[in-house]
Amino acid sequence: MKSLRHELWFATKTRRALINITQEVEAAVVESKVREGLCLVNAMHITASVFINDDEPGLHHDYEQWLERLAPHEPLEQYHHNRTGEDNADAHLKRQVMGRDVVVAITDGRLDLGPWEQIFYGEFDGRRRKRALVKIIGE
Repeated sequence: MKSLRHELWFATKTRRALINITQEVEAAVVESKVREGLCLVNAMHITASVFINDDEPGLHHDYEQWLERLAPHEPLEQYHHNRTGEDNADAHLKRQVMGRDVVVAITDGRLDLGPWEQIFYGEFDGRRRKRALVKIIGE
């Protein structure tokens, strides 16, 4: 069995961002030389997410609005976590809703994604370096 471990690094200039990482993950699959297997992609930080959906700007806007209604950033004092000196309780909740990771099948050396499916890194407490792990296993 073959395996590859690869890290993707991010340094967003904004607190929140959605970044399409499909091409970077596909490049890791090619590098791995795995023809049939699985690809795990997971956020390595508790205020970030990895998820699969459509790369459509209207949907991205809807995510931003929806997540902010579910877990608004302010007022900061609404969250017990922020009483520790943090200001990112909302980011933890947004990550919980959006998920930590995705697993995608590899078939014939390629990610086996459905129509319109793309892999995204979701940042909910940015402005510092963070990473996502790509782990590929198979034959």
